[in-house]
Amino acid sequence: MNKRFERCKMAAAMSLGSIALAGVLSTAQAAMPPVQHQGSVEYVSGGIGIDESEAMKAASSSYPLALTFAAQRGGKADYVADVTVAIRDAQGKAVLQTTAQGPYMLVKLPAGNYRISATFDGKAQEREVTVQGSGTARAMFEWK
Repeated sequence: MNKRFERCKMAAAMSLGSIALAGVLSTAQAAMPPVQHQGSVEYVSGGIGIDESEAMKAASSSYPLALTFAAQRGGKADYVADVTVAIRDAQGKAVLQTTAQGPYMLVKLPAGNYRISATFDGKAQEREVTVQGSGTARAMFEWK
């Protein structure tokens, strides 16, 4: 009888753990900005507020490219939004042209070499990145 009770207790605890985990995941998904599409490219940008920024950081492993935007203000780096982003493939073909709605941008791209141009406050910067078949390529843009 005690073993049956212990098994029931264990099953109940596992169920509660699954429910709690599902709640955490749905909260993180709810905090994510909406996924957008441009042609065949899927991307999400945002990260304003702690919930949204934490959700985007957690989701970054599901995206082959993660971009971060900041600017020096008063001697320290602050995250910025309204950054114009253009991504071109190795042949120079535009694959994404948009404006980041927050300091983070996650982009689903096929493996390959890309040139990223980011413009904030009239100042442009470029980075070259290689997106691998797995993992996440990261690029940081910081204006001084």
